[in-house]
Parts: sequence; C-alpha cells; structure tokens
Amino acid sequence: MPTSTEIHYRTGNDLDLGQVVDLYVASTLGERRPVGDRARMGEMLANANLVITAWDGDLLVGISRSITDWAYATYLSDLAVRESHQRQGIGKELMRRTQAAAPRANLILLAAPKAVDYYPHVGFNRHPSAWWIKPGETIS
Repeated sequence: MPTSTEIHYRTGNDLDLGQVVDLYVASTLGERRPVGDRARMGEMLANANLVITAWDGDLLVGISRSITDWAYATYLSDLAVRESHQRQGIGKELMRRTQAAAPRANLILLAAPKAVDYYPHVGFNRHPSAWWIKPGETIS
C-alpha cells in the first residue's frame, strides 16, 4: 500500500474521462453517480470549476469535484478515494486543498450514506435544513 509521500496532488479538470469513471467505480461513489452515461459524466467534470485530484504515480486515486464562487460558497459535490487507498488521509488532504483554494467560502457537501459519520469526525457541522429536488420533479 502506498504511503502519503507517494501521493501527488493536481488542480484542474483536464482529465481523462475513463480514468475518472474508473476512480468513481473503484471508490463506490459510482453507485450514486451516472457512471454509465459518459456524456453526463463528461459534463459534470467539464463544468466543475474546482477539481483537485490525487495521484499514485499514473493512477488516479482521489478526486474532489466542486463548484465555487470563490467568495461565499464552495459546494463539494464529489469526494472519492479508491477503496485501495482509503484510510491514508487522501480524502482529508483533498478537502483541505479544496478549502484552501477558496478560503473565504463555506465548504458545503451532502454526505453519501456510507460517509454520514465521517464528516463530523473531520470537523464538518451538520446542517439540519438542506433540501433538494431530483431531476424531473417539479416545483409546485
């Protein structure tokens, strides 16, 4: 298993889509993302304005995909680390770098069901009034 000194971080969304999809599947985030719809995954990646990745050599092992206004809010929409590389601090480092990129902005996320207990452990506060509407649902 790699050590944290072997992990390198990069910023930018000019990435190979196949590597990104492979990472999502290998992290289990693919269970909740449209990994079978390459066009949609490509749009998700291209339209994110803050993407930080973690690399073990040429292998993409982590990603933080966010949308930010750089001043008030950064929505961390995807945080994924390959299961083979979890519990090494890679996810924490991706979040730290995301926060550092927009230091005046609130860092906001919706936890995946398997990660709901993780975020309070690393310092996030629970927000009791988040709301969402899925695609195809209508505002009445």
